[in-house]
Amino acid sequence: MTISHKAPPSRHRRREARRRRKRSPLRTALTVAVAVVVLGTAGLGWIYFRLSGSIHTFDAGGLSKDRPDAASSKGENVLVIGSDSRAGGNSALGAGDKGDIGRSDTAFLLHIYADHRHAIAVSVPRDTLVTIPPCKLPDGSWTRTQPNTMFNAAYSVGETAKGNPACTQNTVEKLTGLRVDHTVVVDFEGFASLTEVVGGVKVCLPQDIYQGDLDPHRTTKGELLFRKGEQTVSGQKALDYVRLRHGIGDGSDIGRIKRQQAFVAGLIKKVRSDGLTPTRLLPLAEAATKSMTVDPGLGTANKLMSFAMSLKDIDLHNTKFVTVPWRYDGSRVAVVEPDASALWAALKADRTIDGKDASGRKSTAIAAASPSADEPVSGDGIEVAVYNGTTTGGLASTAAAALTAHGFTVTGTANATSQDHTITLIEYGTGLKSRAEKVAELFPGAELQPIDGAAVNVVVGESYTTDGASASTAPTAVPTSVADDARSADENPCSDLTYGSGG
Repeated sequence: MTISHKAPPSRHRRREARRRRKRSPLRTALTVAVAVVVLGTAGLGWIYFRLSGSIHTFDAGGLSKDRPDAASSKGENVLVIGSDSRAGGNSALGAGDKGDIGRSDTAFLLHIYADHRHAIAVSVPRDTLVTIPPCKLPDGSWTRTQPNTMFNAAYSVGETAKGNPACTQNTVEKLTGLRVDHTVVVDFEGFASLTEVVGGVKVCLPQDIYQGDLDPHRTTKGELLFRKGEQTVSGQKALDYVRLRHGIGDGSDIGRIKRQQAFVAGLIKKVRSDGLTPTRLLPLAEAATKSMTVDPGLGTANKLMSFAMSLKDIDLHNTKFVTVPWRYDGSRVAVVEPDASALWAALKADRTIDGKDASGRKSTAIAAASPSADEPVSGDGIEVAVYNGTTTGGLASTAAAALTAHGFTVTGTANATSQDHTITLIEYGTGLKSRAEKVAELFPGAELQPIDGAAVNVVVGESYTTDGASASTAPTAVPTSVADDARSADENPCSDLTYGSGG
């Protein structure tokens, strides 16, 4: 048998082999990098596929046909509604029957400033008396305007189990003059799941809380639900905490709002501290979308995740929680003017709690075309009513904020009897011309017009919508009444959690 032997490699072949061995680590690294990119992209697509199947949207056909202008704010406004709907799996987590109509248990308007580094959430108490504009019913017809109606009644228009998010959005736009870009509804089940996925949220109780505190109709004290002090809650316990009303302070909805704000702040803090790693991203996103209803503009995983990632640079300290300026009106809550109008105008101008310009513009010089709040235009002792004489929403609020910043007392804001005014009118009663002239200093080009009676009115015209006039009236900050009661997302969970007696 003949045994053949391979010839020894030539010098050229040995050199090629050495070069291949030297290149192999680089080739390996490139191969791994390509694999990571490919698999990562495929994984992201898988996440999108998983999420898109669980995102529910509401009918945008129910939104008002008379909405504030899309350019009414350079920032972005997101309405967040906490629903106590008993539909689906929610009846196991809250009292009530599956057939009950959906109600909004809590709501806040989140304003994301144009610089994407600041945000403010404005809570609206559910008992606030507002005007509910026409809203669409399940049969396709529209309701009539309902003045002086409780805010949470908007969500129940149509009396369906899942509620009416579009009607609540219409009501918020009517109240604020701000365009709501997106609306998100989170129900019991979605909320409980989200708190479990993040491993619980730190809360704080000023006293021991029992079952009887959660349900005032109980005849006995019941079991202990929460011990006094700081603790971490999730699932049903988290839901009990944010729904708790009667066992702390004076049992008001205002007190509960403070605790809900603290809870949301704690939830944001927990998510930010954990980081959005791939292993955390999917369960967090699934929990957030599983029992969530959004407007069609957020109806895909791509849109929803893009929106979420746009918030990543907002600092905890720059995330503020406030409540719309309010006072008691019997057993209900009334909006306080002109503070509320000044707040909406500040958000429209992207002014932060401390008066900073967060519009993303390089220059922070706002008042160039007309007197600023620092210049000698004093409205001390002068009362003015402001009316919007245009179809552009929010102009009366902006004008009211400018007047307030200069010391004028704004007695109210409303729409004028007609919305076809091209120029701004300053109306004045007998003997009030000098006061009207003082008001006119803030409205270049306005015309003075005598009227019967004893009032000074501003009827805002289309000329007021120019960039120069709108910018010149931007307030330097939100009202002190609002700023002094603000909470930052980085605050201690035990701070300022009660309202009224027992605090």
